[in-house]
Amino acid sequence: MNDDDAIQPAPDGIDQGKRLIRVGGDNGLSLAERIAERLQRLAWRTPFHRLALSGRHPLKLIAVADDPFPGDVARGQALMKGMLTFRGERRVVDTLDLAHPDFSAPFADHLHGFDWLRDLSTVATRAQAAPVAEGLMRQWLAAHADTVADPAWRADLIGRRILEWIAHAPLILSSTDLVYRSSVLHALARGVRHAERTADRVPAGPARIAAWSGVVAAGLMIPGGEARRTMGEAALARALAASITSDGGTIGRSPLGQLDALMLLVALREVYAARRLEAPAMVSDAITGLVAPLLGVCHGDRALASWQGSGPIAGDRIDTIIAIAGVRTRPLRQAREWGYQRLSARSTLLILDAAPPPVARTLADACASTLAFELSDGAERIVVNCGGGRIASATLPAPLIQGLRSTAAHSTLVLADSNSTAVLADGALGRGVTEVELVRGESDDASRIDASHDGYVRRFGFTHRRTVALGSDGRDVRGEDLLVPAGRKRGAGDTAFAIRFHLAPHVDSAMTADGQAALLRLPGNLLWQFRCRGAGLALEESLWVDGDGRAHPTQQLVVTGNAPPGGMSVSWWFHRSK
Repeated sequence: MNDDDAIQPAPDGIDQGKRLIRVGGDNGLSLAERIAERLQRLAWRTPFHRLALSGRHPLKLIAVADDPFPGDVARGQALMKGMLTFRGERRVVDTLDLAHPDFSAPFADHLHGFDWLRDLSTVATRAQAAPVAEGLMRQWLAAHADTVADPAWRADLIGRRILEWIAHAPLILSSTDLVYRSSVLHALARGVRHAERTADRVPAGPARIAAWSGVVAAGLMIPGGEARRTMGEAALARALAASITSDGGTIGRSPLGQLDALMLLVALREVYAARRLEAPAMVSDAITGLVAPLLGVCHGDRALASWQGSGPIAGDRIDTIIAIAGVRTRPLRQAREWGYQRLSARSTLLILDAAPPPVARTLADACASTLAFELSDGAERIVVNCGGGRIASATLPAPLIQGLRSTAAHSTLVLADSNSTAVLADGALGRGVTEVELVRGESDDASRIDASHDGYVRRFGFTHRRTVALGSDGRDVRGEDLLVPAGRKRGAGDTAFAIRFHLAPHVDSAMTADGQAALLRLPGNLLWQFRCRGAGLALEESLWVDGDGRAHPTQQLVVTGNAPPGGMSVSWWFHRSK
């Protein structure tokens, strides 16, 4: 069999013609649901719930699974020196007060999910790392083993914790202290019982996949777990059906979530392998299905695009994870349900967000990015989104991180300085885009997308329509943004608009003398031109968040004007001159 035969075909037959994409009206939990959830958490503290978590605890695990993924070297080295670090946040391990935490929610998730065990095992031998792991484990047990409360006992973190404990058991179960070993195994058993009862309450997507993967892993590795494994596999099948669209995208629409789901399922597959068992078809099929959409939102540098709070996770890491997954496939050009469209010609690549934002229950920090795009030439990015809200360093101000979710932080049109979908004060998304109409066409000369959204109809009486066409030689990207009157609202005056094209940090930009164009010089002596017609052009400051969550200053092309009640049209053009 040759290499081409080994490549899995991607289900990306292009739908040429009109497609209407809708999202349900779910803007988060209702008041009644919030009250019920609060009461449920209060019930965790009752003797009845403690009784439900009681039972026999294992004396040992049946086997130890391999952790197929390398950890973060810098974090591992810091931990060996007594410092727990995550996204710019640092805590001395010996002085961690786990009972009264003063760290951020992302740091807490990292701590309670025990991802740091992977970092430790990457930089140290078992003999070197075990004392460090055991010390932090003892602190965690003292604070959380007997106290059932968020976030430590959130079902998705329990699932992640179980997978890490099973893979790194030699680091946490090598002690000759039998009381300590018993405490670890007892915490594992109680945790999985709690997860069984609460996993379906965590949001669909990577979180629910994590919760049920942990339950299944415990069923495989705790003696006498056959019934738990059977129940967990059935629940995991339901979780996968609720979490992954028919084209293989996770419902939160986050490339980072896509990568997370893939890694969780590959880690679970390793647990089956440790028992010399074949993973169920639902697991292997999901792993295969996740890869093509993930590749579809990678640029020519093989790193991720910045959508829904994700950032440009390095191409080497993406390559490593996909190689470990063992799936060879091509990038998905049209993820119909996941919502991303990919246009490519020669070395030029454009990725467009062609769907409404995810509903609040599936991604708490979703972005108002509908109809934004990113553009690259080979390994060099040209137009980007600011991105990175989900991976942003703790050193960045909270208002800035919140601002990364706004429409203005994405390369698209902004009307009246308002988000196309409202970002509410509590972090949830409010009213805005509910429908996207999409027409895609392919010809010998160009690939073309014509899309529109209704996010501004209710407030301003306009539909935003964007047309993008990529020439077959990859040298020209032609676009048009229109505001078309729609709905009942009719303003008497003009409405200000801005069309933003955020530039990658390495793009050297300069305005031309006529003020209607800009020259964009990329590394490698690549030269692109930008020109617009129908509005004014300016060059302004911007920022871009890299794959490590750090912000870098950059610039943006901003096309501004005022739309009369009858609507407006602005055309623009990117051209590679050499």
